[in-house]
Amino acid sequence: MTPRQILVTSALPYANGAIHLGHLVEYIQTDIWVRFQKLRGHECWYVCADDTHGTPIMLRAEKEGISPEALIRRVHGEHLRDFTGFHVAFDNYHSTHSDETRFYAEDIYRKLQAAGLIEVRSIEQFYDPVKKMFLPDRYIKGECPKCGAADQYGDSCEACGAAYAPTDLKNPLSAVSGAKPELKSSDHYFFKLSDPRCQTFLRQWTQQGRLQSEASNKLQEWLGVEGENKLTDWDISRDAPYFGFEIPGAPGKYFYVWLDAPIGYMGSFKNLCEQKGLDFDAWWKPDSSAELYHFIGKDILYFHALFWPAELQHAGYRTPTNVFAHGFLTVDGAKMSKSRGTFITAESYLAQGLNPEWLRYYFAAKLNGSMEDLDLNLDDFVSRVNSDLVGKYINIASRAAGFIQKRFAGKLLHAHLNDAFATDLPGLREAAEEIAGHYEARDYARALRRTMALADQVNQYVDQNPPWVLAKAPENEARLHHVATVLINAFRLLTLYLKPVLPKLAQRAEEFLNVAPLHWHDAGHLLPPGHLINPYEHLMTRIEGKQIEALLAANRESLGATGATPTAPAPQPHSQQRHAVHQQQAVTPSPQPSPTRGELENGGASAPTIGIDDFAKVDLRIARIADASHVEGAEKLLKLTLDLGPLGTRQVFAGIKSAYDPATLVGRHTVMVANLAPRKMKFGMSEGMVLAASDPNGETAGLFLLSPDSGATPGMKVK
Repeated sequence: MTPRQILVTSALPYANGAIHLGHLVEYIQTDIWVRFQKLRGHECWYVCADDTHGTPIMLRAEKEGISPEALIRRVHGEHLRDFTGFHVAFDNYHSTHSDETRFYAEDIYRKLQAAGLIEVRSIEQFYDPVKKMFLPDRYIKGECPKCGAADQYGDSCEACGAAYAPTDLKNPLSAVSGAKPELKSSDHYFFKLSDPRCQTFLRQWTQQGRLQSEASNKLQEWLGVEGENKLTDWDISRDAPYFGFEIPGAPGKYFYVWLDAPIGYMGSFKNLCEQKGLDFDAWWKPDSSAELYHFIGKDILYFHALFWPAELQHAGYRTPTNVFAHGFLTVDGAKMSKSRGTFITAESYLAQGLNPEWLRYYFAAKLNGSMEDLDLNLDDFVSRVNSDLVGKYINIASRAAGFIQKRFAGKLLHAHLNDAFATDLPGLREAAEEIAGHYEARDYARALRRTMALADQVNQYVDQNPPWVLAKAPENEARLHHVATVLINAFRLLTLYLKPVLPKLAQRAEEFLNVAPLHWHDAGHLLPPGHLINPYEHLMTRIEGKQIEALLAANRESLGATGATPTAPAPQPHSQQRHAVHQQQAVTPSPQPSPTRGELENGGASAPTIGIDDFAKVDLRIARIADASHVEGAEKLLKLTLDLGPLGTRQVFAGIKSAYDPATLVGRHTVMVANLAPRKMKFGMSEGMVLAASDPNGETAGLFLLSPDSGATPGMKVK
């Protein structure tokens, strides 16, 4: 096998909040894949960095009375501590506020400018006269120009789903100071994504197998059919005051954080190259034979699969080999909740003494390489870890090790086992390449199912040849030695198959087995005759229900302990640590992007109390989604046909397009408001409303449709 050169990145966590379990889905997924590639003998480097620029960082540092540089240094240490605690092994964890990232940001900008792909034009924006700063869309609130709903953001209405420009808001206010904003003109710099060169390139690039099929299909919706030009130019500048890199030759103008954030991948790798003596250009030149993979959340797909490759291509750099997108994390079927204690930070999980490899295993057992959302069911978490890791895998070593130590001085059978092992446990060694294929495809769920099926096979062998029974009869001494040796060899193979997921457990198992660190080619042979193993010490404990209860209680208790600014608290997306701020100049047909990095006003205050009579006026019903489809010309809406059983069917237009593929909704049960007055819309009559949850900041990319428990049928009343 010819060694491959592989560079891997995860999306950059924003330096304005703590790492939580939703973030860890991505980093654990990436770390497993990187560890597997290294076990295969490939040259694989894993780099990441803190995403450090933008308005929220500036405002938070101001609130804390420190410099932005001091803030991002502190958060960098916190983030790296949390990642290390979950055994995420970056080869380099850097910062976008670095000389390397600045160099490549300026280099790419100048090359795009030379190619005629940068344009300066004047735009009108709201300006806060108190803070003396231009306001991003999500720092402006007012009344919806369509339905009149109060306290709506500057880009879309959460009440009616309408999209609009911030200048359309009625009675707008600054979410930073509360002042009435003023309209001011300012010159902004645009990357001309609408240029035919970009359009042509992206149509080709997105169809070359570089994305999952569902991601590629979504991109085709955004690009439109051949001959359409659905992409508009991208505003890549922000006005002072702003924490970031000043644009060369443009005093007072700064690169928008999303311009230099992905360039942070290059900056971090350049920093690693300087440490390791690697040739940066050999990895990033257009004709490089190295492979480049980005692991990201599906909510930032269009930044990584439209803007980023277009920038690289037209600045003379190579483009990604693949972009791997994953879904969001829910806990017990619902979005993470502070009030329920399921909004769990990495720090709190570790502080409660929970084994990080329990979570690594559970996440891996549910990751299949698709963009499907992942649910952390806490009861299933306890059951699966205890059953698979302790009951099946660890149990094999514990059953055999004592007999080897006590009866045979710690030495395995003094004979070659190859043929006998294949007879006793057929397929155990041969499964290595099948499992490797699943890891390569990021289908960890299938890799672990296959591994646990092998563990079942080994435990069946134990049941058929119980060592504790053989040990009772002296004439079975040779047979006992043979069986125990087979089991130790089987445990070694299973350890190898689990090693990408459970690196620290594998390390302890290697110490027990008295072997050098395992590599994938080690599946081709067994331990040598007479091999000496070390005394066995228990490798993993079971999860106790009280540990989960303590974890939830600890996170409920810390409900008020946040470090974000009160005017723009850091959002906590489930799958992705950084979202885009929606702007008029972004991709027109894109999903409604969630605001990021705390560029939000806190909309989570409790609503006024109501009486039971008020609540009783709302007729909530279980509905089955009989059909779901896109709405031509609508950026946010899906058309749903809802089956209400004896109440018939209803047509509803729901603003959930950014979060759901229509094909995945058909047949699903949800909850709807059945007595909402029908509303005539541009696309037809909407006869109700489906219910969905989002965080207090209203992140549309993090919407979650409500679902009833199994057994609920269409038409049932919710009360």
